[in-house]
Amino acid sequence: MQTVVHYFDYKSPYAYLAQEGTFNIAQRDDVKMVWVPYGLKIAKYLGEAALDDAGEDTIKTRNDHQWRRVRYSYMDCRREANKKGLTLLGPKKIFDSSLSHIAFLFLSKNGNPERFHCSVFKRFWERKLNIESYEAVTQLMLELGYKIEGFESFIKNEGKEKYSEIQAEVEQDGVFGVPSWRINGELFWGAEHLDSINEMLDSI
Repeated sequence: MQTVVHYFDYKSPYAYLAQEGTFNIAQRDDVKMVWVPYGLKIAKYLGEAALDDAGEDTIKTRNDHQWRRVRYSYMDCRREANKKGLTLLGPKKIFDSSLSHIAFLFLSKNGNPERFHCSVFKRFWERKLNIESYEAVTQLMLELGYKIEGFESFIKNEGKEKYSEIQAEVEQDGVFGVPSWRINGELFWGAEHLDSINEMLDSI
């Protein structure tokens, strides 16, 4: 049994598009998949941005090069999403995904978070879920049949501390982006490596 660690962030379109391939690996009989939420520091490399109803940036700290990268990234992701039959609408600001990540940790502690995980990705990229909203996240949990007793306390205490520890550990281990996977000490970044991961697993 080989352990594959998968690092994801709900606000990453590339991570969203990589979930199908990741679940395919997780379903292998010879794999134990460990799911680790990692909050990207997008503003550090792409600048801050927030769009109003007219589509105008209200912060204006992103330079022209950063905007070209962002526009291309979403164009590229939409092409792939269309192939997969997925809707991918770019968010109007850089979201803080920590609440939804802590919810994932809470559900992982008490059972299988797969339905929540998949629903958060899908609804966020359809602009149907505010991943920063406690009310929206808990409503989704309830809708999917999860129990939320103790969740509020978990967010403020154990969950908050655990999530901070995870972020520090992930970065110490060299992770800088998502989707990423670690297997046998090797780090792979980007969905283009999914085939290589399967090949490595087949050779072990």
